[in-house]
Amino acid sequence: MNPGSRNSGRRELLRSSAAAAGVLLLKPETVFGTQANSSVEVGLVGCGNRGTWIAPLFAEYAGARIVALCDVFRDQLENAQRKLKLESARTYLGLAAWRELISSRLDAVVLQTPPCFFPEMVEAAVEAGKHVYLAKPVAVDVPGSLRILAAGEKARGRVSLFVDFQIRARPAFQEAVARVRRGDIGPPVLGHVYYHASHLSRRDRPGMSPGEARLRNWYFDRALSGDVMIERDIHVIDAANWYLGARPEKACGTGGQKARPGWGDCWDHFVVIYWYPGGVKVDFSSAEFTKGYRDLCVRLYGPTGTVDSHYGGLVQITGDNPWKGAEEDDTQRGGTIANVRAFIASIASGQYVNNVPESVESNLTAILGRTAAYEGRVVSWGEMMRRNERYEAKLEL
Repeated sequence: MNPGSRNSGRRELLRSSAAAAGVLLLKPETVFGTQANSSVEVGLVGCGNRGTWIAPLFAEYAGARIVALCDVFRDQLENAQRKLKLESARTYLGLAAWRELISSRLDAVVLQTPPCFFPEMVEAAVEAGKHVYLAKPVAVDVPGSLRILAAGEKARGRVSLFVDFQIRARPAFQEAVARVRRGDIGPPVLGHVYYHASHLSRRDRPGMSPGEARLRNWYFDRALSGDVMIERDIHVIDAANWYLGARPEKACGTGGQKARPGWGDCWDHFVVIYWYPGGVKVDFSSAEFTKGYRDLCVRLYGPTGTVDSHYGGLVQITGDNPWKGAEEDDTQRGGTIANVRAFIASIASGQYVNNVPESVESNLTAILGRTAAYEGRVVSWGEMMRRNERYEAKLEL
């Protein structure tokens, strides 16, 4: 797929989405808890909070076995061994140790590191014939996104390469998208999309070197995380693309760092307007500092109704064709479990999953908004792709 070509990209997106959905809808009793599943051996790269949260799900809900762990920091590696009760697991320590893990004897790798590392890791894993379960976002810049896209094409039909977007895995959201696509709210006119939440805490330690400080606080480092629009807000940006079945043509925006000055070079708020095909406008906002309020929302207004959906909350349609989908949705945990199950089931069955095209498209959508906000002007999709702006981490420990 050429991300600069909407028509070819859309056809590829629909084909791969349908393939992924087919696996997600398999009946659990037909694929889970089998001998094939229990033989799937998995290695975890990145033993921080997210890594140690998701790793147990592979054994508990998909019957796989975690056999190897990798991290840059010894304390995180040892903590993961204790927390996951994997004292016998192989361990790999160091900034480049992931290469040893990927080349070792195992079937799949779970990548939970800062996203700046993903393109190189995914390329190496696919080359080694390993299945890949990848956290979002897939990259921090356009070149990295294109490397993931190329790796996805190379993986297709050979191994599973799956990006963990939870919203797409939840039945309430799937039904809401289906109803919007069939016209229950009429042609969408306006979108209201936001990610408003408190900031994460810094992880400072006495005596840290500048490189260690950057890596332990990678979330606040633009070159390592891609900034909050890429690293965190992509959940709702991806959902907006999914609902509309398209990606934006251009964007304009603004934002800055005001609520947490001095916490690295990432912004704590963004306001962006996206123009989608057919004249649909979507206003997006990000607040990375709120206290007493948290909500992730994707809302679309049409001439006959409104779809109102919230990560972890209400999913419904009001108007001429009302539908009460869910008062509350277990989006994060339930969506992750569904994705983990589908991933391991695909390995056991040989029906490999690959949602790379739509994941890259959403990544580039977030980058488009970030670029427009940084520059305070209208930036088109084509301009973003031609510029092919690269971020260099230049990380030294």
